[in-house]
Amino acid sequence: MTDNNRKMAFICSKGNLDMAYPALIMGWAALGNGIDVTLFFTFWGLDLIRDSRVDHLEIPPLANTSMKMTMMGIPGDNLGIPNIMGALPGMTAFATTLMKKKMTELEVPPVREYMQMLVDAGAELYGCKMSVDMMNLTMDDFIPGVKDIVTASEFMDLTEGAQVIFI
Repeated sequence: MTDNNRKMAFICSKGNLDMAYPALIMGWAALGNGIDVTLFFTFWGLDLIRDSRVDHLEIPPLANTSMKMTMMGIPGDNLGIPNIMGALPGMTAFATTLMKKKMTELEVPPVREYMQMLVDAGAELYGCKMSVDMMNLTMDDFIPGVKDIVTASEFMDLTEGAQVIFI
């Protein structure tokens, strides 16, 4: 990163499939506009960069009151999915499959591929040291392109002057 460029930092704290894409899409758009991008993964957000998890992210419909049936590819008049249905066995797998199908139709890359695109374009990826330590992880657990595991204080130093977006 250069000191004279605009900077954006995304803190990714959620490991669900639907929570992966906001930072990836906005980060990609920022890079395309010449903005330096840093992504910091903490708590369950580490699943987005864990080699064993990144290809297995899910979208749980339980307690997701914003999930609409039309968003999942089911024709209708934008009715919400009744919350009780989210508790049924197989609903998370069903919702995940529908979202992945929709993303494929829209030509949105899978999370692993999106991460690699970001790294190739110059984004920097960091894991949160406290979360990594809590989960007994090491750098070997992460996808290629993760630059380092850093403390919150180090992240603040790395992103000084950046717009910070918490997801």
